[in-house]
Amino acid sequence: MLGRAFVLQRDAMPGLYPPIEAYDDGRLDVGDGQSLYWETCGNPAGRPALVLHGGPGSGCTPGVRRFFDPAAFRIVLFDQRNCGRSLPHAGDVAVSLAANTTPHLIADIEALRVRFGVERWLVFGSSWGSALGLAYAEQHPKRVSALVLSHASVGRSADIHWLYHGVGRYFPQAWDRFWAGAGVDAPDANLIDAYHRLLSDPDPAVRAKAAQDWCDWEAAVISIDPRHKPPERYLDPRFRMVFARIVTHYFTHHCWLEDDQLLRDAGRLAEIPGAIVQGRLDLGSPLEGPWKLAQAWPKAQFVVADQAGHETTTPGMLESIVAAIDRFADGS
Repeated sequence: MLGRAFVLQRDAMPGLYPPIEAYDDGRLDVGDGQSLYWETCGNPAGRPALVLHGGPGSGCTPGVRRFFDPAAFRIVLFDQRNCGRSLPHAGDVAVSLAANTTPHLIADIEALRVRFGVERWLVFGSSWGSALGLAYAEQHPKRVSALVLSHASVGRSADIHWLYHGVGRYFPQAWDRFWAGAGVDAPDANLIDAYHRLLSDPDPAVRAKAAQDWCDWEAAVISIDPRHKPPERYLDPRFRMVFARIVTHYFTHHCWLEDDQLLRDAGRLAEIPGAIVQGRLDLGSPLEGPWKLAQAWPKAQFVVADQAGHETTTPGMLESIVAAIDRFADGS
């Protein structure tokens, strides 16, 4: 199944295919004044594969292209609404996010599928992208040839609450800063709601500090490695504003998902083969949720990387993600 010429050329990052450039890119008008950036790379005649980035609001990155054998796959990446290179951009606080919801994103995926003339495609999603991929596959199961999820989220309210409240007990110093930045007094205050309000404050300095504090928390909890450094894009004030605005917009609305919806409807995945790759030490998306998903989705291979967290470069994750995608390189 593997493109052996490419395997032999992999570089110092174990498990990854070599860097590749997009062979085409463009924008797709999907209505509501939204223009989505997309790009394609790999083999134009290869098996169609779609990448769903995390966040919500982080945008697609070149490194994800390297999870795929470029000889086997026609890889489509896109920036979800209002982030990355899609327009209008949430870095402008005057831009409304009212037309940015999970149902909108599912419709966007279908619009992209039609744009590229794809009947069925492999869908890969990581973190928030895994929840979006699940929601899409459950709504359009006949359009998904395979589904590969990593750092999987099943989109429950309890999972969202855990990430911005419960997990603080493992990062007390960062948690104190995050709590202080929210400017709340009640011990049971909802910090997501508090930051959502701050990010809409008329004072640009208040908004900028809220975006900084939010992203500092995200950077603190993403890794179990004390040597971890935040992604470079977290240093960009514009990126921080986009990311914080979109994440809080989604999570204050519970991602427009009914509680337990993605687990409840997992039976719709019955004919879709796939894989779930999860770190046992993933504090952002604890193992219990993906484990329940695996029980409800018999055709999914469930891979647990025992020493891995929510960061892709922790031990066992890269190799397991690439191997999970490689299983479907020949179209089986």
